[in-house]
Amino acid sequence: MPQSLVKNYIHITFSTKNRYPFIDECIKDELFSYLGGICKNLECNPIIVGGYKNHVHILCLLSRKIALMKLIEEVKTYSSKWIKTKGQKYQKFYWQNGYGGFSINESQVDYVKAYILKQEGHHKKISFRDEYRNFLKEYDIEYDERYVWD
Repeated sequence: MPQSLVKNYIHITFSTKNRYPFIDECIKDELFSYLGGICKNLECNPIIVGGYKNHVHILCLLSRKIALMKLIEEVKTYSSKWIKTKGQKYQKFYWQNGYGGFSINESQVDYVKAYILKQEGHHKKISFRDEYRNFLKEYDIEYDERYVWD
């Protein structure tokens, strides 16, 4: 087969360092657009980017040309540098070290898009920590709680 054909939908989520609520109304839309732009530049077509005060969700098609780890590294590095240029209150901005990356079936795309769009309402009922734990349980990922958070 001379051609490499790939279609991997990935739902990525990660938080700000110590879940500090940096993602406020002043920056959120621009940040989500910026994150989507980084994905697009890396040929990882963003489907939706959203989140809430202390974390983000990215649903994208992972390019066949880049490893998930490299995509996350680029997204975090460039967005962290960018957000620090947006004012004094963002000078101490950092992302957490880890991330969650979950493959989803094409039939789940609309569900995940709706889920990401409803983050504000969703987080009136559940914390990011509990949301993330639920993802780990749903995807049957073993983890040690001591090493999940920073």
